[in-house]
Amino acid sequence: MARPEKLLRILETIDGRGYGAYRDIAGRFDFGEFILFIDHVQADPFAAPSRVRVNLPAGIAALPPELYADAAGRVAVADFLARRAAEALHRHGRGIRGSGSSGLIRIDGPGQEILEHTAVTLRPGGIVDARFFVGLPAKNRRVLARVCRSMIESELVAVLEEALLYRNLDADALAAHVAAYRTQEALRARLPAHGLVAFVGDGARLPRRSGVDDRPLEDDRVVPFRAPPEHRVVLTLDDGRRFAGMGIPAGITLIVGGGFHGKSTLLRAIERGIYNHVPGDGRELVVTDPTAVRVRAEDGRSVAEVDISAFIRNLPCGHDTTAFSTELASGSTSQAAGLLEALAAGARVLVLDEDTSATNFLIRDHRMQRVVPAACEPITPLLDRARELHGRLGVSILLVLGGSGDYFDVADTVIHMNTFRPEDATARAREAAAALPTGRTSEAPPLGADLFPPRRLLPATFADPSALRGEARLKARGTRTILLGKHALDLSALEPLVHPAQVTALAEGLRLARDHFADGHRTVEEVVALVMQRLDEEGLDALTRRPSGGLARFRGLELAAAINRLRSLRIAR
Repeated sequence: MARPEKLLRILETIDGRGYGAYRDIAGRFDFGEFILFIDHVQADPFAAPSRVRVNLPAGIAALPPELYADAAGRVAVADFLARRAAEALHRHGRGIRGSGSSGLIRIDGPGQEILEHTAVTLRPGGIVDARFFVGLPAKNRRVLARVCRSMIESELVAVLEEALLYRNLDADALAAHVAAYRTQEALRARLPAHGLVAFVGDGARLPRRSGVDDRPLEDDRVVPFRAPPEHRVVLTLDDGRRFAGMGIPAGITLIVGGGFHGKSTLLRAIERGIYNHVPGDGRELVVTDPTAVRVRAEDGRSVAEVDISAFIRNLPCGHDTTAFSTELASGSTSQAAGLLEALAAGARVLVLDEDTSATNFLIRDHRMQRVVPAACEPITPLLDRARELHGRLGVSILLVLGGSGDYFDVADTVIHMNTFRPEDATARAREAAAALPTGRTSEAPPLGADLFPPRRLLPATFADPSALRGEARLKARGTRTILLGKHALDLSALEPLVHPAQVTALAEGLRLARDHFADGHRTVEEVVALVMQRLDEEGLDALTRRPSGGLARFRGLELAAAINRLRSLRIAR
């Protein structure tokens, strides 16, 4: 590949000078077979790395057009290339050389899910755009020009040749990657026609290595999933391929069983089925309604002007629950607020696990009803609302239970996990409910006409001058926190956030909402819809002022949840 003499001359000129001299290399450099963009130069070797972009023309990358002919193919191909680039950097990169992050070249490598990501994107016609984070090398804050030249001419070029040129890729692996993504998209699209909210294919391997390692557990004792006969369905795609597995029907579904028998493992796999997974993950045939949301108790979260009266009313001291606000929610009030916020944002499948739920939000049994009169209990448990939510709103509920059989009275489907094998227990549950009546009575008053009164997002939400001001003051920390100025936004309850790049993008989505859409007249949901429309029309680059390789797609449901958890949130009704 050709060397751009202009860049080399600049590097020779600034060698040994103060670190600020690196600003001279910002710009565009044509290497002939690719174009190098140095979009942002870090101010200091200890600052966040510089942002570098590479464009490969379609004729050089030479990717087969049939692989990226549709949106699904473009996402899958870009994801595959990003993975190969990350692997190549591991082999060719020499790591830190000098002060701070000097000598580091990094690309934002994907995880087990195939996400729309800016690390690598496919431009119209097959142009490959790859984005790297580069620690421009220095020693004692002095430019190391020869090291920088080697990083570009040797390491970066080697990565481009090995990971982004079709002739050097494993063509079969790339085709399989794209095919897996398209298959999962097609299976998910088949769910509504079969009356399903989720599908778990036969042969799926669901257990993960650990709570912090999402790769598949490689153990001979792992039990491949197999659907029970009562819930076995076959999904047929347009090309005639047929996939058998367990269908989770719309309605109220319970997953029951003893401890450590696989209930939560199944639930977590279904929850992650909103995403497509890489070949070999074990969950490639697990697909879920894309609006599914995990709802859990969040002690201590803030709530702003949410009507939780469907579940909580008549609080002591006359606290109004039709416009409930608190800086320190309890388990039950936080779960009620989270459920209703999710429904208002468009969720139509609610996923709950009793281990992460407030007990008094889920159930109030007959004995407790006898001891604590209804007049003294402000909480209407989900048990008394589940059928109404499904009948009136079409909301499906998927609930893991191990300790309460009262839900047998309202369940449509009961799945018993027995040593990681699913069995249909619906008939047994109904027999138990008939033979052992609970004696309890529903205490739910009728639902109001409008469960989701409009909540207008006020600009005062973003009034703190330290919040959302400039990139240096906005930072994602893993998949659980956004730092907004001096404040930390806790996202630990948002299970669908699986990659730090999603959190970075979510933070930028908050900034976009503030700068363009939160005018004091639009509701939270309207603001979210406009942000997502902008992303649909312009892509993830609409989120930032200059190109970044560290963004990944999130759902509007997560953006709404993030807004609702801002402690500075201000709402008008």
